[in-house]
Amino acid sequence: MAARVLDGRELAATIRADLAQRVAELAARGVQPCLATVLVGQDPASLSYVSAKQRTCRELGMKALDFRMESDTHQDALDDLIDALNDDETVHGILVQLPLPDHLNADRILERIDPGKDVDGFHPVNLGNLLAGRPGFVPCTPAGILEMLRRAEVPLQGAQVVIVGRSTIVGRPLAALLLRKGIDATVTVCHSRTKNLGRQTRQADVLVAAVGRPGLITADMVRDGVVVVDVGVNRVGTTKSGKAQLEGDVDFQAVSQKASVITPVPGGVGPMTITMLMANTIQAATNLTA
Repeated sequence: MAARVLDGRELAATIRADLAQRVAELAARGVQPCLATVLVGQDPASLSYVSAKQRTCRELGMKALDFRMESDTHQDALDDLIDALNDDETVHGILVQLPLPDHLNADRILERIDPGKDVDGFHPVNLGNLLAGRPGFVPCTPAGILEMLRRAEVPLQGAQVVIVGRSTIVGRPLAALLLRKGIDATVTVCHSRTKNLGRQTRQADVLVAAVGRPGLITADMVRDGVVVVDVGVNRVGTTKSGKAQLEGDVDFQAVSQKASVITPVPGGVGPMTITMLMANTIQAATNLTA
């Protein structure tokens, strides 16, 4: 029997209705949550992501500030912009779209953002709080994955979760999140040096693929009834209409015949990531204006 497909767009729309209510409640107090996005260069994928974030802000009644900088921008100029946004009391969230051009130090920029405005959850303070189980902003994709699993009533306590990918954007923070008391999953993190990847993935009750390699996870690498979360967004060509053709890290057609639950690409984790960014920004506005 084919897997149940988790519709990220539908779930995101449900959550955003609740977020719009929170925005309205803040507006009644004279507070409009504000997200400032910073984009350096003209990378097509980054342009698309920033536009989607800006559009979602406006749909929820939030304020969106859009800062565009040339690809040859000097590090000091970017530092100065971050400092100004940190000091601006009307700005509640700051997001620097990654990747940055090679001559810019991304770690330096992420560390420069005020942790209280770090709605991407990438500042070392927020990552440290996540690891320690303390309150703080959680990176948006792991937060979105956990929310999808929770609302789909996927049991995680004691479950064997295998994550393929160890990035600080998805793999490592998701592992820390799943290990928290109250969630209590048993987590294995795999990566490019993992020997016999299929042996690891076949042990999974829940499998998360987040490596950026189209079709990496095939049907022979999963067991019957597994829950599969596909985080991969791989551009493999263009459609007849000129739009990017996207594929995930999972062979969807084959794996969905064995899985019990699966997320699609596109329309799965992606909409949830932006939704969690909005939730973090609203929480930042609440915190900073309390």
